[in-house]
Amino acid sequence: MRYDLKRLLDAAVAAVPEASWLGLRRRRSSQYFYVARDGALDQTAFETDDGVMVEAFHDGQFGYAATADLSPASVARAAELALVSAKAAAGRGVFDFKLDAVRPPVVLSWATPRARRAPKPADSVYGFLFKACDALKAGDKIIQTVAFVEAGRYDFEIVSSSGADMEQSIHYLGSSMQAIARDGTMVQRRSANGPRGLTRQGGWELLDEEALVAQARRVGTEAIELLSAPNCPSDTRTLVLAPDQMMLQIHESVGHPLEIDRILGDERNYAGSSFIKLEDIGSFQYGSRLMNISFDPGIQGELASYGADEIGNKAVKEFIIKDGLLVRGLGSLESQARSGKPGVANQRACSWNRPPIDRMANLNMEPGTTSLKDMIAGIEKGVLMRSNRSWSIDDYRNKFQFGCEYGTLIENGKLTTTVRDPNYRGISSTFWRNLSAVGDQATFEAFGTPNCGKGEPNQVIFVGHASPVCAFSDVEVFGGAQ
Repeated sequence: MRYDLKRLLDAAVAAVPEASWLGLRRRRSSQYFYVARDGALDQTAFETDDGVMVEAFHDGQFGYAATADLSPASVARAAELALVSAKAAAGRGVFDFKLDAVRPPVVLSWATPRARRAPKPADSVYGFLFKACDALKAGDKIIQTVAFVEAGRYDFEIVSSSGADMEQSIHYLGSSMQAIARDGTMVQRRSANGPRGLTRQGGWELLDEEALVAQARRVGTEAIELLSAPNCPSDTRTLVLAPDQMMLQIHESVGHPLEIDRILGDERNYAGSSFIKLEDIGSFQYGSRLMNISFDPGIQGELASYGADEIGNKAVKEFIIKDGLLVRGLGSLESQARSGKPGVANQRACSWNRPPIDRMANLNMEPGTTSLKDMIAGIEKGVLMRSNRSWSIDDYRNKFQFGCEYGTLIENGKLTTTVRDPNYRGISSTFWRNLSAVGDQATFEAFGTPNCGKGEPNQVIFVGHASPVCAFSDVEVFGGAQ
């Protein structure tokens, strides 16, 4: 049965007529997981969830209560509890909100464009996964192959007593393929664009079996190649990052430190704060003049595209960093009201039983004008790194150390030797100020991850990052254990 959210809102309003405002946010999700290991079925899983969050506003504060029972009586009870919370917070909050400024009465309908809506049957999906495992098994030194597909949808409905009426449907599909190779004590792992990087919005057309099997074959071959590759050198040189590693670089050293609620201290006890201060927004030189980072929830196919965030703030493209200068933060209407700084439409929640908080969405490096050929030709001593393997960053999102799966040395303007265990470290602002070349549109690729964690209680959510190939000068690189 499809519940009429407006009918439930009427029940909530009737239960607490003294509330100055009520909002209902329903979220339904369903997810399928198909996993094959070493060419055999490993597991199949299906998850579904559905419920409503009720928000009540009183004297500058919001109160929340959630229920998975979508009956009028249960929603009315949740409204009563939400109002009790809002009244208890009155006079004690960190900020007194003006309702019109943070809960616009948006009317919106938005859905992920899909070319193929009907899902493939499970036996067809596993047929592909078995083929992928066979392709990953590029030789006897491959000791394990894993391939999986995840597909799902999230449906959001929002109504409010001030006239909001919003419905959004987000559909996504991701594939992941990994080969582990061993020769004696040497073990190497190679994957298709890092852990779950190939996750995008769309329909089942994203499961391009022919292209993915070809990619699996390359992944297996490269895993074996890494077994005999020399260790990455340990020195200072020009670092070139492929888009599937730029995804992690943007996420950790730009996305998280620019979330305004983190800058305000909301995450300090759990995930830390930021090296950025409020007064830096509008004046801080984050990177070189080649650095242009945009918040863009309108890119078709990128994982965190949407029409509005979950408080009704309509999403539009905004530059976060322009010509290296930090011009706005990653905070929606509540954080903008608290900070007095410009932000974006990014207040989102992972479920019906969590309130929305500031989350990065599609955060992208804009393409430049340098071809990959010209970029490599201009480097005397460098290394190209692909596909994230490990990450570590301090709780100010400042000092970091990242590892990749696959490296290629650059010598006198040419790609030469494959190296294993490539790693690099740096300090966020210094690193970005050393951005020396930005690839053109031909090098631009979009990736995403569905498992970015933040908040207490924890919220795991999907984000997207698109980028061209980028080069950074004077970076400390190093190899793994000898």
